Amino acid sequence: MLSNIGLVAIGRNEGERLQKCLSAIVGKVENAVYVDSGSTDNSVEIARSLGVDVVELDLSIPFTAARARNTGFQFLVQNNPQLKYVQFVDGDCEIVDGWLEKAQQKLEQNSNIAVVCGRRRERFPDASIYNRLCDLEWNTPVGEAKDCGGDAMMRVEAVQQVSGFNPKLIAGEEPELCVRLRQKGWKIYRLDAEMTLHDAQMTRFSQWWKRHLRAGHAYAEGAYLHGKPPENHWVRESRSILVWGLIIPFLALSLIFPTHERSLLLLLAYPVSIYKTYVAGQKQGFSNADSIVYSVSCILAKFPALFGQIQFYFNQTLGKDNSLIEYK
Repeated sequence: MLSNIGLVAIGRNEGERLQKCLSAIVGKVENAVYVDSGSTDNSVEIARSLGVDVVELDLSIPFTAARARNTGFQFLVQNNPQLKYVQFVDGDCEIVDGWLEKAQQKLEQNSNIAVVCGRRRERFPDASIYNRLCDLEWNTPVGEAKDCGGDAMMRVEAVQQVSGFNPKLIAGEEPELCVRLRQKGWKIYRLDAEMTLHDAQMTRFSQWWKRHLRAGHAYAEGAYLHGKPPENHWVRESRSILVWGLIIPFLALSLIFPTHERSLLLLLAYPVSIYKTYVAGQKQGFSNADSIVYSVSCILAKFPALFGQIQFYFNQTLGKDNSLIEYK
């Protein structure tokens, strides 16, 4: 059993998925905590039945995944000051055999690495086109990286140095944490190793829309917080959303009469972009069908992402708090 690794699982109403998540680590780590964000199902009872410590967030304070992770991290470190590493995992994910040992080994061998992540896979990629897209998105390059996702092993010392996650962020909290870690000289690394199985349960277009709405919000807020040089965090992504989601269609339609409909030629940029992404997918080893689906999705996602950006700046201008955007 790994004694110098703690585990923080977070979730809300994950039920059976949480059962799989926590069962996968019982007997493998001595110190684990589940942080619940107001579940109305039996999630809390499931965690306790498996012998996992439970912390239930105060619902009078707006909860975010970042706040839940901070709470779990603080709970573990206060009760187990000997911990060197903490594995974070979402309650709808299951850590695969061997991952914890591989991640620990990488951190032990490289004192300048703060975060290690691996390959997250969708448990049921063929259940829907949206699940398949999730699986393709998570196939990120191996090696030194700029950021990680919700599943990752982190060095306790490094997380403490930057005061953990930003609890106010409703999305994109892991990349934002990685920005601050890299600014302190730490490195992020993705191993060529299986890490977790994820159960997206995305079966409807509305879920896909909300997921990218949230992504657009995250890009906008990330650029707002860390968009200045030299970091330029998510500036390129935010500009891309603005160009493809607003500027090109606006110019194409608003200039129809002055240009005698020639402005509609601007819309040809979309199939050209789809083709370029398709070719890139083929080079990554995607199948022909996956390359087509992924390339089309990349363009269509600009539109919900644009609404997410607008929502962020609207709330920012009015001084309003950002509310959670959940797709399931």
